[in-house]
Amino acid sequence: MTDRTRTVWQAVALLLCYPDRRLLELLPLLRDATAGIAPLGRFVATLGATPLAELQSSYVDTFDFRKRCCLYLTWYTDGDTRRRGGSLAALKRRYAEHGFAVADGELPDFLPAVCEFAAHAPDGVGLDLLVEYRAGLALLRLALADAGSPYADVLAALCDTLPGEQPADRAAALALARTGPPTETVGLDLQLQPYRKGPS
Repeated sequence: MTDRTRTVWQAVALLLCYPDRRLLELLPLLRDATAGIAPLGRFVATLGATPLAELQSSYVDTFDFRKRCCLYLTWYTDGDTRRRGGSLAALKRRYAEHGFAVADGELPDFLPAVCEFAAHAPDGVGLDLLVEYRAGLALLRLALADAGSPYADVLAALCDTLPGEQPADRAAALALARTGPPTETVGLDLQLQPYRKGPS
């Protein structure tokens, strides 16, 4: 896995979290790290030119009030069904196998958490995980682009790190968009804080 790819994944992990003052403090580092990665460079420039309150409002409007702009990846594969609990448990076990953990009350399928894991996991492990969720990532990218959201650039940079032809994933994403995920309310709590590395 190239350092550039890991840099993209780490940057995406930070940029898709709720924007706060800490993120703004990291902008010089992010600007340097994403130099030459056009989509991320554009997004970082947008962050630097936008007041924090506006960034926060935009984040909530984008990810909390748009059903198809969901940052929880098992939603795309399982929807709110009983299968989702098994998928979340399997994902948590996969993290544990490589010395990572999510804090109590956090969900392991939160996209920033997945990208954080991918950035630090052994070669191939993080990539395999992202590829498993590729159709959902493509769907999210398309939904953000359709909404005119600058976050579409962040997803574009992430999707560009994955192997294979984009058109096939676009077709899979559009098929999912037409049919929607299965629905079966199970009362899952979707409140989550960013991913944290567990003790080694």
